[in-house]
Amino acid sequence: MPYIGTQPNDVKKNTGLYTPSEILELTKDGHWGGSYELIVTGSADNSAQTLAFDNCFTTKYGLYLIHWKDFVPANDENTIYFRFKNASGEVSSGYQYANFFNNASGSSGEVKSTSATFLNIQGGGGTGTNESQQGHIFVYAPAGSDRTMASYSSTYVDQNAVYNHEMGGGNSGTAEATPGFMFRSISSGGTLGNINSLDVSVYGVKSL
Repeated sequence: MPYIGTQPNDVKKNTGLYTPSEILELTKDGHWGGSYELIVTGSADNSAQTLAFDNCFTTKYGLYLIHWKDFVPANDENTIYFRFKNASGEVSSGYQYANFFNNASGSSGEVKSTSATFLNIQGGGGTGTNESQQGHIFVYAPAGSDRTMASYSSTYVDQNAVYNHEMGGGNSGTAEATPGFMFRSISSGGTLGNINSLDVSVYGVKSL
């Protein structure tokens, strides 16, 4: 007969049944309903050049997942930059990152910096049909007092209709808590460009 009732020492490997009160308690503690908790979602259209999220990172989770998708810039070759936000606002200097990229035409290489103004999560994108871009970013311990670390991967089609992939990681400019972040659309010349579309979801990764 399956075990029914309180199981004080081993809620992860239980092969029996949970009572409604146990399920309620696990849900309140964030240990029921999957490995991710949706924190916030947001979208931008071509009236915006940035998409910002404030106070979405807390001490509740040591690891967060940012899923961004359907990024289409207003102009070909615009890329998307990623920046953290601290208690005072946007962090605009001091980033370090190291990325590797390749594409379906056979090109490959590295992009890296020890003193950047952003994290380079993706190369230049296209605006044509089926030329959207998407990716994910893992953010580690953003509520701590050390530099916030991130690792990321993007998959997209560029302005020449060629498939590209980029992956890498980096960290923020200062050892401090970074409770938020933002995306910026940047042209190949380094100026702000409009966003035709961008959808973002932020998840807390549960420790089960």
